[in-house]
Amino acid sequence: MSLEAMVRMNMLFSYYQSLLTKKQQQMLALYYEEDYSLGEIAEHYQISRQAVHDTIKRSEKALEQYEANLGLLKKRNQREILLDELLLNLDKKEQATNIIHQLKEYDE
Repeated sequence: MSLEAMVRMNMLFSYYQSLLTKKQQQMLALYYEEDYSLGEIAEHYQISRQAVHDTIKRSEKALEQYEANLGLLKKRNQREILLDELLLNLDKKEQATNIIHQLKEYDE
């Protein structure tokens, strides 16, 4: 998994972890936050490495589905882009005002 994909999954996990089962939350936390290997997680739970792999893949798929339906990460990224634009355009009142209106729309 690329670093970019790992960062994305960490962000999705931070947004949507409460929608996962406790088992999924615990395994993803060990895998992504504590950097445990599949083998280490399997040993911890006394299950097969394949069972851990399947649970993590199902959990990742669920996180992606939550994002597709709710779009919290996408909205956050769009807000970040607009805030950067706003900082660059603070001296241009009309452009700054337009950006502020766009930001307000994300929360509606």
